Amino acid sequence: MSEQTKGKLGFGLMRLPKTNEAIDVPQVCEMVDHFLAAGFTYFDTAYVYDGSEVAAKAALVDRHPRASYTLATKLHVGKCANAEEARKELETSLARTGAGYFDYYLLHALMANNVDKYEEFGLWDFVRELKANGTIRHYGFSFHDSPELLDKLLTEHPDVDFVQLQINYADWENPEVQSRACYEVARKHGKQVVIMEPVKGGALANPPEQVKALFDAAKPGASYASWALRFAASLDGVLAVLSGMSNLEQVDDNLATMSDFQPLNDAEQKVIQQASTFWATVRPLPVRPAITARPAARKRSPFLKFSPQPTNSWPTARRPKQPRRMLPPRRKAAKLRRASTASSVNGSARSICRSQICWAAAPRCSNNPNACGPAFAGPFSLRLSFGAKSCILLNWILGRVACTPQYTRFFRISIEQTIRKGTRYGQIFWHRWFPR
Repeated sequence: MSEQTKGKLGFGLMRLPKTNEAIDVPQVCEMVDHFLAAGFTYFDTAYVYDGSEVAAKAALVDRHPRASYTLATKLHVGKCANAEEARKELETSLARTGAGYFDYYLLHALMANNVDKYEEFGLWDFVRELKANGTIRHYGFSFHDSPELLDKLLTEHPDVDFVQLQINYADWENPEVQSRACYEVARKHGKQVVIMEPVKGGALANPPEQVKALFDAAKPGASYASWALRFAASLDGVLAVLSGMSNLEQVDDNLATMSDFQPLNDAEQKVIQQASTFWATVRPLPVRPAITARPAARKRSPFLKFSPQPTNSWPTARRPKQPRRMLPPRRKAAKLRRASTASSVNGSARSICRSQICWAAAPRCSNNPNACGPAFAGPFSLRLSFGAKSCILLNWILGRVACTPQYTRFFRISIEQTIRKGTRYGQIFWHRWFPR
């Protein structure tokens, strides 16, 4: 398969615009027309993309000559119970698209936990048969795992035409994604690369303020997404850079970047390296944030009396009032005396650290799409109520910085304002933890 030197932009049909939960086909038609008119031809869909193959038929296949575009789709074994079900995905994809054949056909999302299933179902031999009889022109696979596994697969299947990898400047040195290492393995085996997630699901189109400042200073007026696309397209051996475009504005912006494509120069590479270094200091967001509670304390704190929130929900409202625990007068007086001493502040802080407060991964914050963990950083305060007038203010330093500095003060104020004082024995309620 000869290397492609022009028209590297690919249209990813995964994030198509929707109206009332249905794909907006008229808008997709307009997007497809703009894309083809600019001289680009690569369209990417998949069996598991809801409605995508049907939309490809309506907007692309039924309206344009078959020779005017190239179409890629994928076979995924995730819900297949046997080889027969897996092979039927091809027939379904052909029926949905009406394309007659596929220019590129991929085994979808290979990882350590499913490669054996592809082997067990004989799907490597299946795609070779499809290529031999002309049902597909080229075959490859998309990959989401370690470079060691990628090297093993390419060694065992040297006839693979191309590999689809997640590559962007934020994940280039990310130890969880290992974009650079996987790319180097593919090139070592002489394989072309189709790049997915060059804009990191849209996160790089609206990066943190520090990254925006870098790009604005280097090239004022250039969109932040254009930096991400140019980084990916500047790599050697790239067949296509897929962009999951969701509206006509995104299509036109990408076309403006890629129609007269200029690789990054040395100065721009240094700017990208600085931006990549910044992203490397921030933990990546999981696809679905895990919500977990800390284990129950061995000994309940006398100053904090509430149970952990359920692990499948966020604390969005006041908890129902708990029955008052009646203490003997002597014990009650002793607690209030301890609360007023300096030494008790340190003791209370340790008790709270051992208590049943839930620290969980925060939902995606629109201001900081790459943040993970509580969406605030630095010291903040927990205000506990002991009686009508006495309070203890505890400064608690988080162990990890999970938000950029310009948001720290905002979240400190937000946290302090959302703490609700409770009963005289120090029970507190969390109305909400994070701005939504």
